[in-house]
Amino acid sequence: MSTASSSRAKGRRSALPLTVSRPELLATDSDNEFRAFVHGMLAFAARLEGVRNGFAALLGLTGIQYTILISISHLRANGDVTVGAVAEHLHLSGAFVTTETGKLLRLGLITKVQDLSDRRRVCLGVTSRGRQLLSNLAPVQVPVNDVLFGFLSAQQFRALGQMVDRVVACGDRAIALLDYLSANPVQGGQTSGSAALETKAKQRSRR
Repeated sequence: MSTASSSRAKGRRSALPLTVSRPELLATDSDNEFRAFVHGMLAFAARLEGVRNGFAALLGLTGIQYTILISISHLRANGDVTVGAVAEHLHLSGAFVTTETGKLLRLGLITKVQDLSDRRRVCLGVTSRGRQLLSNLAPVQVPVNDVLFGFLSAQQFRALGQMVDRVVACGDRAIALLDYLSANPVQGGQTSGSAALETKAKQRSRR
């Protein structure tokens, strides 16, 4: 590349506003690595969603119905499973899980039984038909998941697993902050009040 071309390229890069300000996410005052990381994450998320939807299609379900069904099946190993437990496990609202479990109930894949010791609680279970569907899926599920996460060593898998809840929590805070900033645009593009706005966003996300 000629000196003139290099200078023009450098000028274009310097004219672009940074999309992040944390020093940990910047390299030599550039957000190029951060952008590449985000775009890579988006690409993987799309493929993860595609695999989930593919598993679901083999069972004749939507992606979220499959996820809720297999979650109930695995959570049952630790005791009673409630709508609240599934919602917490999947980082979803209780109302949404209630709606989707109603659909699975009508399909004959799960059971809903009122807790005799606390009639406000409804315990969820998987029917024999639901268990059979998940069992039939396993021969496809295992090799696909092995390939999907083939880039991880055992140590990396455990380290990443320990970060997942924090990743989701940061996502919730970011969406709450985005909602707040969208409803309360900062005048003149100034972000000096962003710390205060983020505090309010965190408070909203806890409600």
